Amino acid sequence: MAHELQTAVLGATGYSGFELARILTRHPRLKAPLLLRREGSEGGAASLDELYPHLMGQGAFALEPFSWERMSAAGVELLFLATPHELSRELVPEALRRGLRVVDLSGAWRLKQAANRAIYTFKDADATVAAELDAEAVFGAPELHRDEIAKARLVANPGCYATSVILALAPLGRAGLIDQDHGVICDAKSGVSGAGKTPTAKVHFCEVADNLSAYSLLHHRHLGEILEQVGLKESQVQFTPHLLPIPRGILSTIYVRLARKMTADEVTGVYRDFYCAAPWVRVYANGVPQIQYSVNTNYCDLGVALAADGRRLIVISCLDNLVKGAAGQAVQNMNVMYGYGEREGLE
Repeated sequence: MAHELQTAVLGATGYSGFELARILTRHPRLKAPLLLRREGSEGGAASLDELYPHLMGQGAFALEPFSWERMSAAGVELLFLATPHELSRELVPEALRRGLRVVDLSGAWRLKQAANRAIYTFKDADATVAAELDAEAVFGAPELHRDEIAKARLVANPGCYATSVILALAPLGRAGLIDQDHGVICDAKSGVSGAGKTPTAKVHFCEVADNLSAYSLLHHRHLGEILEQVGLKESQVQFTPHLLPIPRGILSTIYVRLARKMTADEVTGVYRDFYCAAPWVRVYANGVPQIQYSVNTNYCDLGVALAADGRRLIVISCLDNLVKGAAGQAVQNMNVMYGYGEREGLE
């Protein structure tokens, strides 16, 4: 009988963690995941179906208090952290010391450059260890870093907005086709679940319904990921996120001036060649991606429109912020880490 991987999830009660628990529970290569909660969180709920009643009758979703000893006794090999950035920053050194591999869904380990990481204002207990792990962590975009992810102890799952923009720009950036002097404009819009489960005034129904609002102007924490992964400077990117009055999904409209004149077929060819071995990226030959086509899937859908001058390009990128932008991509990373097919458990 093939080895069944034992995973654990800390933070399964949040939107991304819940999505992750559902995917892992049906994954054909895994034992049932160990679902952990921080002491005192969610009123001490004993199972996920107490918080998400639509799970009732679908099997065991028991929640247990977080414990290193409990994970060891269960034979956990891979720990998913769907936790606040600061908590992930605290827990990862100990997890690695105990021989676990980690996929972290927070922003704790995504950024290599201190200037970009400063937005999180981390206060590390051991700055030396933290610096070593900053250098070791692999940015978890399988389409860009598949070989490094396969060998990694620590994979930093990308942010949802960052995933949509990076996958849209990476083929152009790697080919030197972005006219950096003209800059790039990223106009991104996300459903309300992207703001997380913790209630705040900005996600009240009366604030969100029948409304569209911009936020985190000039200082969104996902900007650093875009800069580092695409190879751009802050002065060359304008990234503006918006909150849509829908539960989930992201649509990013990205405006680029090409470094040389091209045809529409040439541009589409650049994308198709770049993602020819990427099962979860769909490049549209005709039409424009929409949120409704990618929601509840692990796909990132990309489409391009080129102006008659052959230089002004619009790239549309759509994905589900809770799946390809979070839990689904985390499972895709796990599949790469353990040599499984990238589609396993996600179809």
